[in-house]
Amino acid sequence: MTEPTSARTTAETAEDAIEDTEAAETLQRLRGSIDNIDAALVYLLAERFRATKQVGRLKAEHGMPASDPAREEQQLARLRSLAIDAELDPEFAQKWFTFVVAEVIRHHVEAAEDR
Repeated sequence: MTEPTSARTTAETAEDAIEDTEAAETLQRLRGSIDNIDAALVYLLAERFRATKQVGRLKAEHGMPASDPAREEQQLARLRSLAIDAELDPEFAQKWFTFVVAEVIRHHVEAAEDR
């Protein structure tokens, strides 16, 4: 006697293939979205650094210090609050901000040394 499960197995295999295809398409769509977001972040960071380089030149021209701890603390508090509102880990936001500010200060120091 032939087992009826073999026909069912074929149907299940077809359903699994459809589900796998749908999962692959969803994965591809999500990765495309992530790629677009990453590209936007790179361009936004580039724009941010263009602005901070202008700040560095201005500070250098006027003999201002490269860092502004009070401003950095205000920004950090603001970004932590934004992170919470955006459901992003505020500790991660702080690490990102600290990394970016260190690079900005390095640029400001270079601008001062070039004067």
